Amino acid sequence: MGQDVDHQEFSGEDRRRYRAKVRRCLDVLARMLTERDFSVGEPLVGIEIEFNLADENGDAAMTSGETLAAIADEDFQTELGRYNLEINVPPRPIAGRGFADLEKTLRDDLNEAERKAAATGSGLVMVGILPTVGEEHFSREAIAPDPRYTLLSEQILAARGEDIEILIDGVDRLDMRTDTIMPEAACTSTQLHLQVAPERFAAVWNAAQAIAGVQAATAANSPFLLGRQLWHETRIPLFEQSTDTRSEELKAQGVRPRVFFGERWVTSVFDLFEENVRYYPALLPIVDDEDPIEVMAAGGVPQLGELRLHNGTIYRWNRPIYDVVDGRPHLRVENRLLPAGPTVVDTVANAALFYGLVSAMASADRPVWSRMPFAVASDNFYAAARRGIEAEQRWPGLGTVRVRDLVLHHLLPLAAEGLDRLGVDGAVRDRSLEVIERRCALGVNGATWQIDAADAFDRASDPQAAMRRLVRAYRERMHEGEPVHSWSLPTG
Repeated sequence: MGQDVDHQEFSGEDRRRYRAKVRRCLDVLARMLTERDFSVGEPLVGIEIEFNLADENGDAAMTSGETLAAIADEDFQTELGRYNLEINVPPRPIAGRGFADLEKTLRDDLNEAERKAAATGSGLVMVGILPTVGEEHFSREAIAPDPRYTLLSEQILAARGEDIEILIDGVDRLDMRTDTIMPEAACTSTQLHLQVAPERFAAVWNAAQAIAGVQAATAANSPFLLGRQLWHETRIPLFEQSTDTRSEELKAQGVRPRVFFGERWVTSVFDLFEENVRYYPALLPIVDDEDPIEVMAAGGVPQLGELRLHNGTIYRWNRPIYDVVDGRPHLRVENRLLPAGPTVVDTVANAALFYGLVSAMASADRPVWSRMPFAVASDNFYAAARRGIEAEQRWPGLGTVRVRDLVLHHLLPLAAEGLDRLGVDGAVRDRSLEVIERRCALGVNGATWQIDAADAFDRASDPQAAMRRLVRAYRERMHEGEPVHSWSLPTG
């Protein structure tokens, strides 16, 4: 959600005032897009990574408060669960050795945080879903103490009017109910940010949507939940279902979910904010004192707090962001679909693939989305989440193709071209894209390694013991820092 809120109850009048204010903000945003300077100078990128906390046995450790106090670094923040943390790396240039600098920063921060966290009996694990998360971690007691998290959980359950059902069919089947949104806490992600000028936003967002399946397939790292093997990127259905405010009847009526891939290509960033206001009722109808029209008339830059808060409760896999940075309005695409991990090197490689492909595709004379129905992009995304690196994708000019072949023979050269456009140093570019190349050549990513390791630990005989051993083996290799395609498998 991102913004601080106090725990409170909301009346019908609160909701009416909020609806009017958020529409006022939308009108102001429309004016700002034509009247104000959103220009981008040197391309800046940002990254957020969510971590799980695990004890020496490999079990989830409910120690986020103590661990944050021990780390004592403002870049590390709370997340939804008591066994989660998040690091926010400040935006930085991507040109030159930007990716290499990002990798060093992340590695140094992770090593220092791990050293300090040891005093709390826990360590950091960068993985899409911690395999040892249990149903006890879906309770109210597992919610981090920040009141915004409890409030959000209560509002989602109130909007839904009944418990949340989690139903995922994979290799195994999961069917459970919960009276909190805490299954969302099990979904730990890497979020990539790219600052975009308004006239470029639609092309960048459409490009990001078009490659969502490729991202999910190559980076999949979430095959297990509650001891069950589900999708290669189980985070996708789990996050969608754990924050779903719709009853079965509303689903049947076609009401849109709050975690949303989308339903069309866009022509402007305004399309997305306008959809938010038109289709989604408020979860947190909190009104501030700013009058955005008065601020704009006085030559200032309005914060548009209600519009931003509303946007923060609608979880598009590629989300538009409006912000004010150093007194200037600012737009960016927030790419939210990647899992955390497995290593810093893998994380930076995933980022390089995303930024490179988006850069190249958004500049193409005949962009891929002009040749791909939006429904195909959506189908590609869910097929990739289910089957991971062995998934197939439908791609213009190629028909149905294995994602490994699509990346190796078509998209890696395009990503290299895009990184060149961004001014990335050639050696840095090649190092990151080689990680993606080896993953696809070998058919190994975080999800496949976890599945093979769990089999070596005889998951069929004792799932709980296998998951603990899996976490310990994963964490050891994660901190060694070599990319996942080179990890050795345990011998049992």
